[in-house]
Amino acid sequence: MPTMPPIPAIPARSTGEATARAVAFVAARRQDAEQLGRDLAEQVQDPDAVVWDLQAAFTRLADPDYLAGQQFVAPGIGALIGVRWPLHAAVARGFRQATRQDPSSTLLFVAERLLREEELELRWFAFGILERTLVGEPERTWQLLRGAAREVGDWITVDALAHPYGRGILLEPHRWAELEQLAFSSSRWERRLVGSTLATIPHVDRRSGRTPQIVDRALPLLAQLIGDDQPDVQKSLGWAYRTMAQLDPQRTLAAIAIEAERAANTHDGHRTWVIRDTLPKLPPAHADGLRARLAGIRKRPGEPSSSVAAAAAARFRANERSLGDADL
Repeated sequence: MPTMPPIPAIPARSTGEATARAVAFVAARRQDAEQLGRDLAEQVQDPDAVVWDLQAAFTRLADPDYLAGQQFVAPGIGALIGVRWPLHAAVARGFRQATRQDPSSTLLFVAERLLREEELELRWFAFGILERTLVGEPERTWQLLRGAAREVGDWITVDALAHPYGRGILLEPHRWAELEQLAFSSSRWERRLVGSTLATIPHVDRRSGRTPQIVDRALPLLAQLIGDDQPDVQKSLGWAYRTMAQLDPQRTLAAIAIEAERAANTHDGHRTWVIRDTLPKLPPAHADGLRARLAGIRKRPGEPSSSVAAAAAARFRANERSLGDADL
């Protein structure tokens, strides 16, 4: 299953109270959730039945407090049931164990059917299935993942999708080219997917996801996107840079230093925000120097994107308009 970011509880409760309640809620239902997943597997030949049974299972496991927390941290998010992620993972674990012998083709039909549903938890469940089918049915699986990326409309779903995306890239390195194309997307969610995938890859596979080649591909891609004017994208870039700093501190520091100099010379608030978000993972002495170099630089209202990718995309759109006018 993809690793989901933690969703804070609504702020009405104290942190300690909310945490204690969440732990108790999950503990009381974890075994039941796994059994629900195993029961779900009995319907694997009937994708419609899987959808109906999974909706019923998730409704049974839902927590209104968690639902409110999700809606609070992701305003405007789509339809949700409100299942805490450990319980979601427990259902998926039971389903995975009970369907180990089922072919990828069968599981793909289930995933495809789930992706047509409105409730986001059902779509996230499909992402976990697709991570499994990448081995047996790579092309069909990737097409479903790409379709899901085009439809995404919130950061929680993006970050859930990043895990199977990372798995697909590690299994078939030519998929890097498809990730690179998303840097030029007009959708901020697809651009966020780039940063989230880069941040997630080392956790997908602790061997192949942490090689020098990952840093080789990630840093130039981040250099294309840094300066993006969308906060959702900026947060994913900071996350990705912090991850790269753990894999290769020296090369990441060198890349950040170049961007910091550019930000200081142009008073680029968007670029500066990402750099500041990266500083906690850099050596303290270097971080202090970069912090001083960027002192006083803040994002300005209406400040346009300064990323290399945004500039390239703008040129491409301008050329398309020119060609269109010439055809008239």
